[in-house]
Amino acid sequence: MLNKFRKKTHEIIFEADTFLGKLFDIVLLILILLSVAAVMVESVESYSLKYNTFLTVFEWIITGIFSIEYVLRIISVKKPLKYIFSFYGLIDLISLLPTYLGIFMLSDSISSIKTIRTIRLLRVFRILKLFRYVKEANTLKQALIASRQRIVVFLLAVLAVATIMGTIIYIIEDPKDGFTSIPRSIYWAIVTLTTVGYGDIAPQTVLGQFFASIIMILGYAIIAVPTGMVSIELAKAEKINTQSCPSCSQEGHDENALFCKHCGEEINPKG
Repeated sequence: MLNKFRKKTHEIIFEADTFLGKLFDIVLLILILLSVAAVMVESVESYSLKYNTFLTVFEWIITGIFSIEYVLRIISVKKPLKYIFSFYGLIDLISLLPTYLGIFMLSDSISSIKTIRTIRLLRVFRILKLFRYVKEANTLKQALIASRQRIVVFLLAVLAVATIMGTIIYIIEDPKDGFTSIPRSIYWAIVTLTTVGYGDIAPQTVLGQFFASIIMILGYAIIAVPTGMVSIELAKAEKINTQSCPSCSQEGHDENALFCKHCGEEINPKG
């Protein structure tokens, strides 16, 4: 009886191939969006004071539903710890903790109130729960994982270039113009290289401005590199289904896969 309940629960919660699975995902999507919207409304002081009771009741209803979902997810897998310490398991836990932690925080001082407010605002991380229900997000994750080594090497190269450029501009420019240290100059190089251009520091000499122009042009070329890396992997990404392993709760299996590629468990056991 327990195995039958666990299998049915797992099918509804972790998969979206059935009517109930799709309905569950849609309901969760709506609740997540409403929850994040409530956090944003609560941050507006006038609305927070006016609708405090409604927002509090709504938050506890949402937290109650997410708590039941979290417990059911743990029950429905054969290896609960695998789910609990997985990325999505931790996200689910983080989405619940702020509300419960607020109960144990004393509110008899301004510092405590600020602490509670800060903790409660962490509920906005519930938006990360959306990625579980967007199939394309799994494809993007797969592409990012496949290109992670090249991206890391690229970032290290950019950091090296920014360090060299920051040191050179530190030598060229006068400290009174804002280039007071090499770290400060590296900050300027990163801002310029990424074409953000805050304008809080700017080279004043002709040589410095010429050097800055080269960095700006180089920045456009650098921006295109990681985009190309991920685009290639996206094009190569295999089609994946919505099934989740009933044992380790890992997702992202190949289409028509019979066994989990992570633990070897049968994905759709008979009976």
